[in-house]
Amino acid sequence: MTISEPGAILLLSCPDRAGLVSRISHFIYERGGNILDLDEHVDTIEKMFFIRVSWSTSHFSIPPIELDEAFGPLAKEFGASWKIRLGGRKMRVALFVSRYDHCLQELLWRHSIGEFRIDIPLIVSNHPDLEPLALRYGIPFHVFPVTAASKQEIEQQELELLKDHDIDTVLLARYMQVLSPQFVESYPSRIINIHHSFLPAFVGSSPYRQAYERGVKIIGATSHYVTEDLDQGPIIEQDIVRMSHKDTLDDLIRKGRDLERLVLARAVRLHSEHRILVNGKKTVIFD
Repeated sequence: MTISEPGAILLLSCPDRAGLVSRISHFIYERGGNILDLDEHVDTIEKMFFIRVSWSTSHFSIPPIELDEAFGPLAKEFGASWKIRLGGRKMRVALFVSRYDHCLQELLWRHSIGEFRIDIPLIVSNHPDLEPLALRYGIPFHVFPVTAASKQEIEQQELELLKDHDIDTVLLARYMQVLSPQFVESYPSRIINIHHSFLPAFVGSSPYRQAYERGVKIIGATSHYVTEDLDQGPIIEQDIVRMSHKDTLDDLIRKGRDLERLVLARAVRLHSEHRILVNGKKTVIFD
């Protein structure tokens, strides 16, 4: 399903039982929908069922605005957690960044070539350093200097800004501030972070130096949803690269930077295409 094609995507999880795929498929078929993609998974340990199904709505008998109401009784029968997203609508995303530019550069470039199904109405930062980059791509840049004393007030201003711009998802493209529980609660499973995979072994401001001094053989990056538990949210994407005794500290930083930008980009694609179901502390990825 292309961005412009009329369509819908259902993400659903519920206790497993016989006939779930058939019932969902029949709901779509009997209303004139044509299934374009269907992927399902059963967790045999927890006895949970997960499905992602997309279908064309070109000849669908239910108007998009009534789709949730029409599917609701079936979802209630299943005891399901679910959401339906319209394929033609791009996700509205706000980028949060501090001074590191590599993840922001990657996201803005991929967005500029139409790789992501997103719109980026604004960029938020606690420093002015990267405003020229934002202006190069024609995206408004908002600076909110954060101090311990002003953090609560600043976050409230940021949340109001996000609401004014109808933001669906917040991407932390190396935003070096810890979000408050109140902020996180405003966007459950809709804030995505990226960090090096040394946590909790190498914490603090110089993880790559610590890793270099320990002679690590593998470095990595992890993208995850943000929860109240710092850097412990459900994982979306990860990757690693091997190191050797020949690598300098600059090599570690360069390779780590490359991993961070690529892993975050993959996570953004999966999220923006509605391919992720959160299952407690884990995720189910339909890719």
